[in-house]
Amino acid sequence: MKYFLFLIALQLIPVTIFAHDIADTDQAILIDGGLWAYIWVGAKHMLTGYDHLLFLTGVIFFLTDVKSIIKFITVFTVGHSITLLTATYWGLKVDEHLIDAVIALSVLYKGFENLGGFEKLLKIKSPNLLAMVFSFGLIHGLGLSTRLQSFDLGGNQFLAKIISFNVGVELGQVLALIPIVFIITRWKSYSSYESFYKAVNSYLIVAGIYLFILQMRSFFIHF
Repeated sequence: MKYFLFLIALQLIPVTIFAHDIADTDQAILIDGGLWAYIWVGAKHMLTGYDHLLFLTGVIFFLTDVKSIIKFITVFTVGHSITLLTATYWGLKVDEHLIDAVIALSVLYKGFENLGGFEKLLKIKSPNLLAMVFSFGLIHGLGLSTRLQSFDLGGNQFLAKIISFNVGVELGQVLALIPIVFIITRWKSYSSYESFYKAVNSYLIVAGIYLFILQMRSFFIHF
């Protein structure tokens, strides 16, 4: 099982690197497709936004019931919707490499927390999870806004386009989380769950560190 998960991790690392690359065809889709195109591109972006999904995977591991999953995913959604909508509308731009580096740290943070890193290594109680999920949601929203602002949005229906993109992000998030929640919740009934839990959360730490270094390297290259 550990070797199997390690092979999956190796396959996912290159995907996470290029998860946010924007295809040239997306701009053409947005120009020709109206508001529905923004919903489509938003959903597509979240479905390929593996850093966002890795963080949410880490959050789900901590939870034990559907009610808690809905609560925490809702808090994360509210957080990233706030910054996605406001930052894009006000034209607030942050360096894409820096914001993605912070998002990478959120992935590292969740894996570290799930493995008891705060208690075992730092000898302190881990921060309030709900507050941290909301805070990281705000940060992830800035990353989403950075992607949206890389498009030429034009001047017509500006707010409607932002909202449509956000709606697409939420739809993509739901579609992506359905299999993730299913796999994690079903695996809890198997004796291999503890090994699965440790392996996946260890991967979150490794992926977070790797993506952080990658983004910081890109930042200094383009600085």
